[in-house]
Amino acid sequence: MPYDFSVTPGPSPLTQAVAVSPTAPRGPRNWRRRYTRVLWITDLLVLIWVVYGTQIAWFGLGNAQLSISNDNRITEISYWVTSAVLIVAWIWTLSLADTRDHRIIGVGSDEYVRIARSSLFLFGVIAIIAFLTQIEIARGFLLISLPLGIALLLFSRWLWRQWLVALRNGGRYSARLLLVGSEASVNHLARELQRAPWCGYRVVGACVPSGRAGGLIAGTNIPIMGSVDAIQQALAATDADTVAVTSTDELPAEKVKEISWSLEAGRQHLVLAPSIVDIAGPRIHARPVNGLPLIHVETPKFSVGQRVLKRLFDICATVAIVGMLSPVFLTVALCIAFTSRGPILFKHERIGQNGQPFRMLKFRSMRTGADRELAALLAAQGTSEKPLFKIRNDPRITSVGRFIRKYSLDELPQLFNVLGGSMSLVGPRPQIAAEVALYNDASRRRLLARPGLTGLWQVSGRSSLDWEDAVRLDLFYVENWSLVGDIAILAKTARAVLAPGETAH
Repeated sequence: MPYDFSVTPGPSPLTQAVAVSPTAPRGPRNWRRRYTRVLWITDLLVLIWVVYGTQIAWFGLGNAQLSISNDNRITEISYWVTSAVLIVAWIWTLSLADTRDHRIIGVGSDEYVRIARSSLFLFGVIAIIAFLTQIEIARGFLLISLPLGIALLLFSRWLWRQWLVALRNGGRYSARLLLVGSEASVNHLARELQRAPWCGYRVVGACVPSGRAGGLIAGTNIPIMGSVDAIQQALAATDADTVAVTSTDELPAEKVKEISWSLEAGRQHLVLAPSIVDIAGPRIHARPVNGLPLIHVETPKFSVGQRVLKRLFDICATVAIVGMLSPVFLTVALCIAFTSRGPILFKHERIGQNGQPFRMLKFRSMRTGADRELAALLAAQGTSEKPLFKIRNDPRITSVGRFIRKYSLDELPQLFNVLGGSMSLVGPRPQIAAEVALYNDASRRRLLARPGLTGLWQVSGRSSLDWEDAVRLDLFYVENWSLVGDIAILAKTARAVLAPGETAH
């Protein structure tokens, strides 16, 4: 989504800044507080529905009593009161865990993880208290409320996230960001944020050491508001509420501290953007040492436990998927057999984990002998000297093949590769030996993981991505693997398959 900043000629750089700032879409100034309030109300309604709904389903509309044994005396409390206490404790626990913090809403899995973790913590505390105080609380009441409550809380948050992302793609409900640093670092961060407007940062200006106000950051439409000494004026001119320091080469520690002191508490925020990129949260640990905020980045590695967990997940999920999609397997096989000559399955050698070749299975989507025409087609496209995933308007594809490729049905036989261990459900897509031969040192790190039926690049643009972006996404996956990430990618893959759009071919 391009930024639309127009610079009005005039003698004063700050006058120019005021002129360009209205072109950046604005949401309400207090959008963070408003969105947090909406989430709080929604969480409360969900918990009321879950807890009281479970109580009525378990006990009926009568006045069931909870028994508490104390000094040989039994005190009874109505479950209507117990449910109210549980709702208050639950909503309070969600608040304590910062599940509605504006820094985590709208992107990533941290919001969902905090909801599940805090809910499990609450019910664990309840179980311990009930055991120590001999409270006879109905187990079924808790066993139904907990998973149902977590599921509906996550679903409601997901619905609100879709609404928030839609607004952010239009430039609203986003932090108005002023970048501070060298032109090169500002340019890099601005481009990355421009690619992901749903993350909630909209760049409205930049302050650079050169201080040549009135110009634009090279390759962007972001106005330069002045030098790093004009941050307060730039904040006022652009109405920015967040300052992002992109590099500290020209900014001494005292200057960064002054910037933080000058920001209005509660309304203006400071973000430090270190030069390390493509590192996921679990590998980053902040540790203050003598007043210095040191960032520790763990070396990427797969532990034995992670490998076993990933393999078990692959086997269990694949068996379930094959069982559910067996009618689709049969239908696609029959369509291929009746519409074109040749085998139903296509076996092709690909390069797998650690550079080991294997035979990858696919439903045949091209005419027989199509692989012999590949070199000529690549040369005609002018892409024969770098790895390539797809060929647009490929003349080798059959009529049925075009349909099954659009909806990724041709990839289904690779589920048997997953069961056999040569592939995983999620991972870098396998490529042929000729493409792997063109890898540089960074690209070869893709081979550290077992190739996948789907991958991060497939849910981030599919065939519209160029090679460099695809490698970057695959390397991010390889170096930052998590089971939660695999589940998220599979969910996004299902959505991409059902609604492939223009990026699938």
